Amino acid sequence: MIFYKKEKIAFRKEIEMNLNQLHYFSKLAEVEHYTKAAEELKISQPSLSHAIGSLEKELGTRLFKKHGRGVVLTKYGKLFKEYVDNALYSLDTGVKKIRTMTGQTEGVIELAYIYTLGSGFVPQLVSDFLRTNEELKVHFHFTVGNTSEIIQGLKEERFDIGFCSMAEGENDIQFTPVGKEKLVVVTPKGHPLSYESAVDLRQVAEYPQIFYTPNSGLRPVVDRMFEQAKLQPEIAYEIEEDGSMAGLVAQNFGIALMPQIPILRQLDVDVIPLRNQNQKRYFYMAQDRTKYQPPLVKKFAEYVKHSVASRT
Repeated sequence: MIFYKKEKIAFRKEIEMNLNQLHYFSKLAEVEHYTKAAEELKISQPSLSHAIGSLEKELGTRLFKKHGRGVVLTKYGKLFKEYVDNALYSLDTGVKKIRTMTGQTEGVIELAYIYTLGSGFVPQLVSDFLRTNEELKVHFHFTVGNTSEIIQGLKEERFDIGFCSMAEGENDIQFTPVGKEKLVVVTPKGHPLSYESAVDLRQVAEYPQIFYTPNSGLRPVVDRMFEQAKLQPEIAYEIEEDGSMAGLVAQNFGIALMPQIPILRQLDVDVIPLRNQNQKRYFYMAQDRTKYQPPLVKKFAEYVKHSVASRT
């Protein structure tokens, strides 16, 4: 049984009772004797009598009646007990659940990440963390999305940590750089650029492009690359997810600038290095600095920072 501070529950304006009163009522209904109930509750019998009397006064009815040397529930006491048992069970379950999820050595971490990090970076990072901290009982819940979805999820406390691109104007989000990757040019097999050992942006801009959607974290990176080169590419299609982008390239819908993700090896495409790449794609660990971070979430975040620092 879990005991609580004397927090008040308001049922109506004229009826207020604290959780200890409900525990006292439940124990007395169980043992049917004031002295025994008081002993088990580790309070004095007058304190128990006063609590039950106050409860009966608030409810406007007798909950117990004398029976021999003890007491038994009245008709209304039996009805009230059903609700009290359900309420206390729900509260106890909730407390245990929260303690389990936010404990020092056991808990749940809600992790979100962008598509490009799902086949290598995040699985490897989580695997290394679990292997390094075998004494912990950590359960990770994984969600894949784009940067804007991840940031919104952090604000709504659906995620504890996100791995995504930088988002401008998000002052409450702490972005910690954890990696970078170069972009490559992806073309259909047999495309004119396929025969080049490397290409520059001017060559790329000559062909219809498949771009990321505006809400993608990669879109600003690609836009800046063309802007700095004073080029205006023809955007044939826009799409959010990297795998789908590669699939469109394979079917000759256009060419694309994108990270060199593993799925490219499985598709009918050519991957060509990009020369003079002055814009690198960084990705970040994102956390909402205004939200509470459970101990295990903090521990994982510190592990990520240490892991990144050890590689640089």
